[in-house]
Amino acid sequence: MDLNTPIPKAALTAGWHDRQYYRRVLMKNPKLSGNTSLAAAAVGPFSNAGRPRSSTVILFHKPYGVVTQFTGGPGERTLADYINIRDVYAAGRLDKDSEGLLLLTDDGGLQHRLSHPKFEKSKTYWVQVEGVPSEAALSEIRHGVRLKDYCTKPAEVRLIDEPVAPPRDPPVRYRNEIPTSWIELVITEGKNRQVRRMTAAVGFPTLRLIRVAIGSLRIDGLSPGQWRIVTSAELASL
Repeated sequence: MDLNTPIPKAALTAGWHDRQYYRRVLMKNPKLSGNTSLAAAAVGPFSNAGRPRSSTVILFHKPYGVVTQFTGGPGERTLADYINIRDVYAAGRLDKDSEGLLLLTDDGGLQHRLSHPKFEKSKTYWVQVEGVPSEAALSEIRHGVRLKDYCTKPAEVRLIDEPVAPPRDPPVRYRNEIPTSWIELVITEGKNRQVRRMTAAVGFPTLRLIRVAIGSLRIDGLSPGQWRIVTSAELASL
């Protein structure tokens, strides 16, 4: 099979938008590579939502400093240090220097729907920032922040008391002469370092970033480094 061949239309229709996952299916079933319709069907059976009934979805509380891949550079901590289930891959991004909820799945269609901005899946963050944001800064975030290369979509944001969160290792570096505060931010995008760029653009750089929810799924009850399987009822909410 030519690994540079695009995913055929039949597979896209079936819900398989993740090229690597689709190709793994064909590599395990080489006889399917010459029949795109049969290959598309082989990734089922599909539920009415377009994903296999046997999908595995993992909810992981990613610690600070862990890359969201199963391989990394020398000395880097990766997902392989915490998760021992094969053939699951991160659905969306969470930077090495960010913490919190990361979903992993073996379902390419679901991975696409969770990570692609067009599906507008809400993501909730607790963000510690330098300084105390003014109402004008919060209003700018709510209506869309003009960055160098694009304008963010409207977001929900509010000041909150310091949340109950595990201590970060290593700790955040503070400047004694500048106070810090926390905001809760809900966005439906997920572009590279978006939250950090948004708070910096309105004058309040991010010091610590914790994703606490994706849609209705939350990291409640999980310590950094812990994970659990998402239940079928929770899957239905996705």
